[in-house]
Amino acid sequence: MESIQYLEYLVRTYGYWALLAGTFLEGETILIIGGLLAKLGLLKLSTVMVIAFIGSFSGDQVYFYIGRFKGRELLKKHHKWEKRVDKIHKILERYHDLIMLGFRFVYGMRIMTPFVLGMSKQIKAIRFSILNAMGAVLWSVAISAGGYFFGYALEGFIKDVKKYEIHAVLAIFVIGAALWIVHKCIEKRTS
Repeated sequence: MESIQYLEYLVRTYGYWALLAGTFLEGETILIIGGLLAKLGLLKLSTVMVIAFIGSFSGDQVYFYIGRFKGRELLKKHHKWEKRVDKIHKILERYHDLIMLGFRFVYGMRIMTPFVLGMSKQIKAIRFSILNAMGAVLWSVAISAGGYFFGYALEGFIKDVKKYEIHAVLAIFVIGAALWIVHKCIEKRTS
């Protein structure tokens, strides 16, 4: 089996499982790749969106309940987390519901935010679940669609590159030659 065919086999066989695991843990990059793979026809975009929703929603629910039942205990063991927890508490005071809807769109806040929300006794589990589900739907659709449409842009770029291939090669050659001449001139002056 050729390497390209083998990669396609792996994506078709394990792609959705990898997407589920990746979105459960963090997920932006793997979801963009999932959307791109859907554009290439290796995965179905609607299935990518559903799997991403399931992974994102369930992961954040787990982090919420870890925060709810073990948060204080874990904070005592991991003093490095205190600074991030304080930062998230301050943001929560200002943008309460917006944070619960959109934290997964902010890089670096995905895991710690539901953990901190779980620690807060003011936030009811059902409220978090509803807002978490809404945010997970928005996130899974937006990010996977972004990866899908990135595939269109990439496809167009590749077609343009092929169209102007000779010009691109010529430009690279001219720039390379010019840099070589400049380098030789500088080398000559310093000797």
